[in-house]
This record gives sequence, C-alpha cells and structure tokens, in this order.
Amino acid sequence: MSREMCYRCFWPKALCWCASIQPMPTRTRFVFLMHPKEYKQEKAATGRLTHLCLANSAIHVGAAFDADDDVQALIRDPRNFPVLLYPGAGSHNLSEGKRAAPDLSGRQLVILVLDATWACARKMLRLSPSLQRLPRVGFTASAPSRYVIKQQPQPGCLSTLEATHEILVALSHAGLDDYPLPDQLLNLFQRMQDFQIRCAKDPDRAGYRRKPYSLPAKRTPLHGESGARRNRFIPIPIV
Repeated sequence: MSREMCYRCFWPKALCWCASIQPMPTRTRFVFLMHPKEYKQEKAATGRLTHLCLANSAIHVGAAFDADDDVQALIRDPRNFPVLLYPGAGSHNLSEGKRAAPDLSGRQLVILVLDATWACARKMLRLSPSLQRLPRVGFTASAPSRYVIKQQPQPGCLSTLEATHEILVALSHAGLDDYPLPDQLLNLFQRMQDFQIRCAKDPDRAGYRRKPYSLPAKRTPLHGESGARRNRFIPIPIV
C-alpha cells in the first residue's frame, strides 16, 4: 500500500516538513509557475517547499499561462510591477544594488519564477508571449549550487529554492524587501538532502540508490538537452 501523504509539502506524512516551516512575510509576491511534470513527478519539489516558506507566494501549474486567468490578472493589475526571474541579455542584475533596482512607483513587486527543467522552462516561455514581454531580473549567485542529490547541467545552475534565496538576498541589499529568516530556506534544503542521503546509505530501504552521492565540485558538468531534462534548475550566470 502507498504511504499516506501530506498534500501541502507532498512528502509522506511521517516525514512531513510543514511543522518545521515558518512562513516568512515579504513585500514581494513570488509566483511559482510549475510545469505539470514538476508537479506530478518531482520528489524533492524545492519549488513547493519554497512556496511554503513564503507567506506572500502562490503556485500555478501549467505549460502555458496566457490563458491562466489568475496569472494574467496579476500581470495586468496596475498595482503590481510584474517581472520574470530569467537570465540573459536585458536582465536586471539585482545584486548590483539600488543602481539596478526597478522603479516600483508604489507598486508591489511580483516575481514570476519558472519551476521546471531548462528544456521545459524554455518551452513554457515560448508558449506564453505575455511572459516574454515582462521585464527580466536576475542576480549574481553567492555560491555554486548546493544541490548534492542532483547534478546540475552546468556551472551556475541553481534549484528553485536556491534561486529564491539569492533573489531575496539581492532584494534586501537593494532596499526593496526584508528577508526576516535568511537561513530557513537553505537549512530546509540541507535537511531535505540529508534525509535523502541517509536513505541512500540504508541497505534496508527499498527503492533508493545504492551508492553514496559525490560532492558537486567533483562532478563532471552535464551538457546539452539530455542533462537539462534530467535536472530541475534555474540557470543564473555567475558574473
């Protein structure tokens, strides 16, 4: 029989994280646009854990969002300043401080985050012209990915949880937001991975890998679409 699940964190109830999570208030609203494969198949689900840590956040599941009434209402609301967290040319690096901060003019900053593999994220963006038209923001990562239980396709790629932590640090330094519990996200990330690592070492547990995880710094980076499809991440260039 399958285990009874917690449908907030999507972990088995015996391993539920919810009681240890304190939702943080933020001035910024975070909107996680989660690909259906991420919602149905991803075991770690760092996007969902991140959402639970942020009181002012929401998850919307889909592959395209131009027909999503709730997402479109957020984008069109004149009280909001919607931006897309996405790397590349024209992206405002919020780690540069107030010099790169957008002029909100009293509006609420709404950051939309594509929670998917790189291949799926590009498709989501291609299928959603309304997202393509949004201003883009990014940051300079303070450290390489801390993801031990998964290999990132290339240096500079971060999980949804890590990217959200970095953008909150950047917003705090730019004076655009407060980050009241700066250790919670990364501590939760570490605890979740520590549990997975313990399971991998337990010979009595069925269904887990039977060899230890190597350190991320010692791995050979993956390249190409095949690697991107196997790993969920948000690519942020380290500059």
